[in-house]
Amino acid sequence: MKIAYISTSLPTECGIATFNANLFLAINQHKTVSNDSFVVALSDSEELKAYNYPPEVKYIIRQNNQKDYLRAADYVNTSQVDACIIEHEFGIYGGESGLYVLSLMARINKPIITILHTVLKQPSYVQQTIIQQIAKRSAKIVVMSQKAIGFLTSIYNIPKSKIKYIEHGVADLEPPTTNPIKNAYPFKDKKVLFTFGLISRNKGLETAISALPEIIKQHPDSIYVVLGNTHPGVVKNVGEEYRDSLKRLARKLDVEKHLVFVNKFVDEKELHHYLSAADIYITPYLNEAQITSGTLSYAVGAGAAVISTPYWHAQELLSNNRGLLFDFQDSQQLATLVNDLFAHPSKLNQLKYNAYRYGLSLRWPNIGKNYIAVLQEAIQETERASLQGKPIIDADSMPTFNLSHVKRLTDDTGIVQHAKYGIPNLKEGYCLDDNARALIMALMAFKQYKSREALELLPVYLSYIQYMQREDGNFRNFLSFDRNYLDEVGSEDSFGRTIWSLGYLINHAPNNSYKEFATELFLKSVPHFSQLQHLRGVTNTIIGLYHYLVINPHHVEMMTEMQQLVDPLVKAYENNSNKQWQWFEQQLTYDNALLPLALLCHYQITKEEKSFTIAKKTLDFLTEKTLGKGYLNPVGNNGWLKKNEPMALYDQQAIETMAMVLVYFKAYEITKELKYMHHLYQSYQWFLGENSLNLPLYDHETKGCADGLQALGVNRNQGAESTLAYLISHLVVFKALEIEYKYLADDNKIKEDILEN
Repeated sequence: MKIAYISTSLPTECGIATFNANLFLAINQHKTVSNDSFVVALSDSEELKAYNYPPEVKYIIRQNNQKDYLRAADYVNTSQVDACIIEHEFGIYGGESGLYVLSLMARINKPIITILHTVLKQPSYVQQTIIQQIAKRSAKIVVMSQKAIGFLTSIYNIPKSKIKYIEHGVADLEPPTTNPIKNAYPFKDKKVLFTFGLISRNKGLETAISALPEIIKQHPDSIYVVLGNTHPGVVKNVGEEYRDSLKRLARKLDVEKHLVFVNKFVDEKELHHYLSAADIYITPYLNEAQITSGTLSYAVGAGAAVISTPYWHAQELLSNNRGLLFDFQDSQQLATLVNDLFAHPSKLNQLKYNAYRYGLSLRWPNIGKNYIAVLQEAIQETERASLQGKPIIDADSMPTFNLSHVKRLTDDTGIVQHAKYGIPNLKEGYCLDDNARALIMALMAFKQYKSREALELLPVYLSYIQYMQREDGNFRNFLSFDRNYLDEVGSEDSFGRTIWSLGYLINHAPNNSYKEFATELFLKSVPHFSQLQHLRGVTNTIIGLYHYLVINPHHVEMMTEMQQLVDPLVKAYENNSNKQWQWFEQQLTYDNALLPLALLCHYQITKEEKSFTIAKKTLDFLTEKTLGKGYLNPVGNNGWLKKNEPMALYDQQAIETMAMVLVYFKAYEITKELKYMHHLYQSYQWFLGENSLNLPLYDHETKGCADGLQALGVNRNQGAESTLAYLISHLVVFKALEIEYKYLADDNKIKEDILEN
């Protein structure tokens, strides 16, 4: 096996860098592992030569340079590695909460094993999303405590089958027969309490210092040694303020002569000497939220007698009398435990023996073998999956259809158009566009799942549409929360979307009452079709007419209305397109996919080849512009895509994605070309994180959808437009899944017939 490791690297003074260096050596000692394995180092400097890295570092990622992550992924992909190990800690990657790691993982096409050094019990939305996306893109996730497994399954909804438990490795060293530390200052002739690691306030060193007066009363030869530099981030922000405060505390308690700081970063051999020379090792962390502690593992591995606060990792590692626990910030309890051990050497020696015996299983050669087994399993599973092939649509990866957020947004008037996060924003009232979309979604949900919830919502949205129709057949759009009209005439877009929804209801009505009501509203609006000037209003109306004509194919007047709407769309294409620019306008803006969708609908009704040809050319053009990178990049609304200019990448809107899903479904329905099924599912995956930021917009908690993808993340508001766009897309994908199952069944039958004959 040839393996790529992505991590911070020595000489960076970082626990993860040390961990990865040890893991690299432990795995590379195995005969099945190639000597060509290498490290991609994460650097906190913009200077590529800032650190004198060891020879195994072949590539450098500057933490805050997003392009470096993409280049590093390409380097890994072209290096003929069999698998990739990624060390994960939020602080070592760039972007909000280390968001850039997702760009890296999305681009790597090798099996990935991710080692999580931190698993938070109360993550922010972004942190939770990052871990979920890491799990999605990893063949295996490795954690170092049982508590972490519980968090990943219950908080992050990660399948237990994907998680592997491998404890933190420790140095493969025996206590030295002659220890230079033991016979040197400050250890010589002292009872030594010891703590090591990067110093910061969460370490709780003040608790240990506060325990010293009681300890010194009974054991005046005691001394507390703190080994390690102040954390670089702390030094950068506040300098040595914390260390100085600890010195002041020691002077106040009159124990400054019993406190020694050794300000340096030591290698593992020297650290082992310190641990072997100490009498008691202390980790006085301030709270339980420490899922993995490398320093604690090293102490146990070195056979130290450990006293610790009961943070998560300590509870596990020090069980079965491998160490002692005291309450957070309880210096009195700590002093009592220390004095008891010093007074009873047999207890102290028993703790050391128990730790040493357990530490044998934690030594890096043993841990390396465990990682090799995980690597082999991940590689084999990936190979089997590639041999078996995957269905185009992976139903197991899709969230369960859920109307919770739609119901939250809907009252007896209609669906509220906006939300603050997942909470309805009643101040901004209702709009016709969203109630028209909601009507379509409810009909689709009833048809797909026979959903009684959806059926109960249907009359709410239909009655809103009826309430907004004027006497002349046109429609208002906006309504305040207290049911006052906010406009006299809505936009052509809202008009067209309403005609689409009414046509869809006529085509798919659950009973005659709904069909007759929708037909009445639809026919009343027809005189306004000829007044439409804007292409989006025209295309939405064409789609509504398509649905009407499916159920009323001999209605000649409606056929004429459709043709009169299609003509300007065709003319727009002829006036604006050329060989390089296959489009209806001089720019791509919003709801782009609806334009070819309208022509495909026209073709289905009339079999007019010209409509089909234009639809296919413009759809291919749109595909080239937005799916060229292997995932959907909808045209951003901050500048659009103007002819002969670069495309605006952000903000990306959910309705763009819905339109893409709908047009690809229609294209497959007509042509039976599987590429459209692939494109349909690729587009839908935008909602679930297959996008330029690798962030999902669908919220598994609220069952809503974020209002857009922005340059720095997702818009966390979850209004009706985006949520309905997601749900309609979901329903279309499941409709496509039925077709795929039929296709696969037919394909298997053909194969069976060939074998029989």
